[in-house]
Amino acid sequence: MKYNKSRSLALSLRYAFSGIRHTLKAERNFKIHCVCGAAAIISTIILPVDTLHTFMVIYAIFSVLCLELINTAVEALTDLYCGESLTALAKIAKDCAAGAVLLASLQAVLVAILVARHIIYRV
Repeated sequence: MKYNKSRSLALSLRYAFSGIRHTLKAERNFKIHCVCGAAAIISTIILPVDTLHTFMVIYAIFSVLCLELINTAVEALTDLYCGESLTALAKIAKDCAAGAVLLASLQAVLVAILVARHIIYRV
């Protein structure tokens, strides 16, 4: 598939949604993050969570999802460039991208713990 830089906003959005759709179909972890994120957002609607804490939860969710998309892109480019012969630098690139997702996921868990603590203890 030949890719041309789009001058149309609608076409740019279509490309962006295509990338999200691909990642949702192809990446198990992205699916897990989406389900957990949806559950967290539903929880902020059901439970007495104030606006600031809701913002923190949403920001954490989207940070994880964005980094998972970037991780998928890094993996695809690395695989395209290296093929079957994964070099040491390619491994570093893939591992670092995965590490970024892991850190964002840990941050999301910490936000969830702090928000839950606030709800329970009203600290």
